[in-house]
Amino acid sequence: MISIRTEREIDILRQANAIVAQAHKQVAKLIVPGTCTRELDEIVEALIRDAGATPAFKGYHGYPASICVSIDNEVVHGIPGKRMLRAGEIVSVDIGACYKGYYGDAATTHPCGPVDAVRLRLLDITDIALSRAIKAAKAGNYLNEIGTVIERTARQAGFDVVRNYVGHGIGVEMHEDPQVFNFDAGEAGPRLEEGMVLAIEPMVNAGTCDVRVKRDNWTVVTRDGKPSAHFEHTVVVRNEGGEILSWCDDPVWGIRDE
Repeated sequence: MISIRTEREIDILRQANAIVAQAHKQVAKLIVPGTCTRELDEIVEALIRDAGATPAFKGYHGYPASICVSIDNEVVHGIPGKRMLRAGEIVSVDIGACYKGYYGDAATTHPCGPVDAVRLRLLDITDIALSRAIKAAKAGNYLNEIGTVIERTARQAGFDVVRNYVGHGIGVEMHEDPQVFNFDAGEAGPRLEEGMVLAIEPMVNAGTCDVRVKRDNWTVVTRDGKPSAHFEHTVVVRNEGGEILSWCDDPVWGIRDE
């Protein structure tokens, strides 16, 4: 069942997501060559706890860290550790927090120093795909319109979308109904209603959509070794289009078009 949240609940979700957004602001300053991924994790965990929240990912189904850091051909669920960031890589950071029993969730992918044209275009297209998906998160539309616009945006640019991992509803649980596909599922799905809260998260690959899981049983990588980008916002369905709850003024993602 898809929950319809009250404005009181949405306000708490907004607070949870504001904590996530502030964590992303801090992380953005640290995506430079030589930063250790474990350092990112420690900084974010401290920030979340200082804000009176708890890291949503830590311990979730046994996940060992507070954030996910996925680099270059890693799609999602990369575990922070001793790895140092290197110039020319793209770095996806996914952050979740639980505040007063409600969850916030957002992700963005950063360039680490100058990156090549393919990676730069991949970042742009994935960001644009999220922006268009948020506009489609409009009361009266059908859920499949979100996935259709993401897939169309990616494929028109010569990229492909991951099918094994999808977005989700979010509220008092990290993952709630519905699943939010990043592709045309072939059927309309439920009609969107104001007050539904969705974590919309396109995962776009420079090569094929095929992925595999590494031996750590968490890190998802592209099968062809080509880079992948991941952008995500928590969004509430409104009559005029999706309202971003995980708003962050620096950096801003998920509000672009071309």
